[in-house]
Amino acid sequence: MSDFAQIDQVLSTLRHGQTCLMLNENSVGGITGFVVVGAEHCEADHIAFMARQARGLVCLAMTPARCTELELPLMVEGDDSQSPFTLSIEAATGIDTGISAADRARTVRVAVDSTSRAADLVQPGHIFPIVASAGGVLNRTAPADAAIDLATLAGLIPAAVFTEVLDNDGALADGSFLEEFAHRHQLVAGRVSDLVTYRLTNQKTIELVRQSMMQTRYGVFEVFAYRDMTHGRVHLALKRGSISATQPTVVRVHVTAVLRDLVGTSLDGLPSWSFDASLKAISEAESGVLVLLSKPEAADDLLGDIDRLMGQTQLDPQPSADGYNQIGMGAQILRDLGVGQIRLMGAPLKYNALAGFGLEVIDFLAPENTLD
Repeated sequence: MSDFAQIDQVLSTLRHGQTCLMLNENSVGGITGFVVVGAEHCEADHIAFMARQARGLVCLAMTPARCTELELPLMVEGDDSQSPFTLSIEAATGIDTGISAADRARTVRVAVDSTSRAADLVQPGHIFPIVASAGGVLNRTAPADAAIDLATLAGLIPAAVFTEVLDNDGALADGSFLEEFAHRHQLVAGRVSDLVTYRLTNQKTIELVRQSMMQTRYGVFEVFAYRDMTHGRVHLALKRGSISATQPTVVRVHVTAVLRDLVGTSLDGLPSWSFDASLKAISEAESGVLVLLSKPEAADDLLGDIDRLMGQTQLDPQPSADGYNQIGMGAQILRDLGVGQIRLMGAPLKYNALAGFGLEVIDFLAPENTLD
């Protein structure tokens, strides 16, 4: 598809209560799409179109604050995935079975009505809320985050109904199917990467708070400390050499794991870059950046790693197709440091909408056996 709408056109379409198609391109050349409408405009025909034509699960993207107001707990406690679902919901009054398009549209309108309270909804139901990231697409580029950003930028209530588009076989639709889908239904089609660029023009969720030189066991690096203005965490970037957006830069975006980084363990069949190995490899490169994201390791994550080492949990040899779910934070830091083309130290995951940050992954670097 080559004819993409500008974000201003997408926002205008949403303001008028119409459905848009958004395309999410990833770092390995794939593309997925989802249809979205502002929640305050949601009617039965919007739900029917999503269920019958797009065919995906109809979801309601809401802010963390709104989910708290409605006392909606996560379906899986501590869920930090691309799609953190709450318990499904139903309007407490004014509906029949709850599954009809009209009933689901009413549930959406009740959920986003500022006068509604927790008692106005019951669980389980036929609408599936997802808690969007507080930083939107600048933190995470999943459909829920893009949908919330679009509704907010359009001046609507910060909530949106969306569903991913499936093809005739029930799989996520690819680029050619999505192009035909948009043409057949005369949908305005925008790109999540353009939404990222649109937001970055006037806003970012990080700020540089420290910059200095640092001696490490692998030589001197320039260190940058960035504050995450959404969660208040501080993330670090260690830079080596001269960075140019037009030249490949070796990059590692790293989240600390106790067993891998401090103990030095590895899971059979799943080699990974430790912090030490990453720093050593970047020290040997002409230019490189190691981004260390501060993300507290939950107790269940640590226990899960121990269980896998003990063979009590089956290993998944395939990396997650969603990729790292907070790629936006690392991408903002890399953009600020002047990185453009990336030789990424990590598995070939599908990082969405990197083009919006001015980034392109041109290669994936696997860890050597000696660096596991």
